[in-house]
Amino acid sequence: MHKSLQELFESRVEQFVSKSKGKSINYDKAEKKLESFTKRSAEIVKVKARGNIINQSVDGDFQTTIYQVHYQFLIRQKGVLYQEEEVEVRMCKFFKSDLIMDKEINPYTKQPKLEIVAEDEQEERISYQYNRLKAVQYAERWWNTHNPAYKSFENNCTNYISQCLHAGEAPMRGYPNKGTGWWLRSNNWSYSWTVAHSLRLYLPNSKSGLRAREVSSPDQLLLGDVICYDFEGDGRYNHNTIVTGKDADGMPLVNANTYNSRMRYWAYQDSSAYTPNIKYKFFTIVDG
Repeated sequence: MHKSLQELFESRVEQFVSKSKGKSINYDKAEKKLESFTKRSAEIVKVKARGNIINQSVDGDFQTTIYQVHYQFLIRQKGVLYQEEEVEVRMCKFFKSDLIMDKEINPYTKQPKLEIVAEDEQEERISYQYNRLKAVQYAERWWNTHNPAYKSFENNCTNYISQCLHAGEAPMRGYPNKGTGWWLRSNNWSYSWTVAHSLRLYLPNSKSGLRAREVSSPDQLLLGDVICYDFEGDGRYNHNTIVTGKDADGMPLVNANTYNSRMRYWAYQDSSAYTPNIKYKFFTIVDG
C-alpha cells in the first residue's frame, strides 16, 4: 500500500476509538459511528482493520487505486460485549506521490422499480415452518464471502437476503413468471429474489409460500426477520438486511451484502447512504 495512503489508513482507524474522538483528523464516518454509539450508551473498546488493494491504474502522473478495508469493532454496551464488522470500498487518487483524493464508493445505487403482478389467491398454500436458526447461520457464514452455489450480483443485498430466507426453509414459488412469487431456478430468478424494492412489495402481499407481516417498530423483530431501507425517502426501497442478533437494549443487529456488514446496528445512521429522509419497513416472517 502507498506510504501516504497507509498513513491515512492508520490515522482513520484511531478515530474509531472513543477516546480519540477529539482529534482533528477529518473522517466523517468515524464521527457518525461514535455519535451513534453514544446515543445507545455504547462504545468501541477496540478496533482492528486490514486493507487490501483491489485495482490500480496509472495515467501519466496520476494513479487511481481502489482498495478495501475490513473493520472489526469490539463493542461494549451496558456490560455486554459483541463484535461488529464492516467492509468498506474506497477510491483514492495520487498526483505523483501526493494523495489528492480519497472517498468511499457508495454501493447503494438506484435499483429499477420493478412492480410485482397481482398475487393469485387461488395458488395452493405451501405448508412450512421458518427455521430462523438456519437462516441466521447462513447469514453469518456468507456475509462476506460469495456462495458459489448462487449467482452473484454487483448489487447483491437482496440476493443475499433471499439466500438466507431459503436457507431458513422458506419455500420458493411462482416460476417461471419473473413478476410473480419468489424463486430462483438455474440462471433465472424472480424480481423479488434480487431487487430490494420488489422484495419489499412481495413480503407483505404474498398469500402463500414465503410470507411476512409488517410490524411497527424494530424491537418487535425476531432473529431471521427482514428490514427494508429507503435511504432517500422517495418511496423506492434500495437495501435489505436480515436480523442476526440483538443489542443490550433488545434492538436488532443486522447482516447485509453489497456493503458487507455483520452485527451492524439496524438504523444505518453511520452509513454514507443515510439521509434524514430515510424510511424503514420491518417484516417478521410468518410460518406457512
